[in-house]
Parts: sequence; structure tokens; C-alpha cells
Amino acid sequence: MGAVDEPAALLPLNDTLDLATLFREYRTFVYRIMRRLGVRPPDVDDACQEVFVVIHQKLDQFEHRSSLRAWVYGICVRVAARQRRRRHVTHEIVSDDAPEPVDPTTPAEKFSVMEACEMLESILSTLDDEKRAVFVLYELEELTVQEVAQALDCPLQTAYSRLRAARELVEAAVRRHLQKGRFQ
Repeated sequence: MGAVDEPAALLPLNDTLDLATLFREYRTFVYRIMRRLGVRPPDVDDACQEVFVVIHQKLDQFEHRSSLRAWVYGICVRVAARQRRRRHVTHEIVSDDAPEPVDPTTPAEKFSVMEACEMLESILSTLDDEKRAVFVLYELEELTVQEVAQALDCPLQTAYSRLRAARELVEAAVRRHLQKGRFQ
């Protein structure tokens, strides 16, 4: 994960912080989080827009009890959960016919990365929402457990417990994958 993908860690937490600044600093991050939290590719843009609408509506209510990053994570987690629930009740037919961008990697490298990403997404999809959110925020987005607890509005010990349980489930799924040569 490079510095280009990271939101500015030290954005000023004062009255001059506005939606345009937040959007510039967090748009790539929010997009990545939505994918990692299980929002389908055709729905990611809508989910990202919903995140920034919520930020706009609640920015004046941000109390600085947690980091701005953790606050945005919390919003992302809740929006992603709503998007996943909506997926089960909507019956629209979507198409992923957008052209692929030019990629400098070789086909073999691309296949290997795609296979690993598919395996990770498949494993993450087996976790319940609470464990998935904690695992993604801690292991993939590198938040501290305290920031995760703040983002998810849960007690610190609950975040630790969910992380431990999620790690066990992910490790077991990876072991099965390695033993069978494919994810089951």
C-alpha cells in the first residue's frame, strides 16, 4: 500500500476541514474499503457517493473523540453493510462491461494476483459482518485495534475478540486452500 493510496494522516482537525478536502484525501481510500468490505464492483461508486453524503451530513457533528480516519472507516463499514443488505433485496441485472485499463504486469503475474484477490474476497465473504469489518480494518488497512473499536463503536475487548475469531477462520480457510490446491 503506497503513500498515494493513503489519506493524509495529519489533516487538520479544525473548522477549516471541508468536504472537498476530505473527498480529495479520502476518495481512493473509501473506494478501496468499499471493495474490501464486500460491496460488488458495480455498486462501489454508489457506495462511495453514499459515504461522502453521510460525511457531508455529519461533518459538523464530528467530536474528535477518535481520529478522523477511524470516523471515516466507521461510516464506510455501515454503508458497506447497507449495500450488502440491499443486494439481497434488489433484482436489477448489472453488467461489468467496462473496458479494462492497461496493466504493465505480465499475464502470469496478473493471474496470480487475481487468484490471490479472489481467494481473499471469497474467504472474507464467509465471515460475518462484524468479524469481516474488524479483520479488514486491522489486517488490511492497518488501523490500531483501538481505532477499529472506535470506528465500529464497540468495546475494545470486543474488537480484540472479533479479530482473534476472524484470524482463526481466515487461517483455517487458507490452510484448506493450500491443502486442496484451491479454495473450497
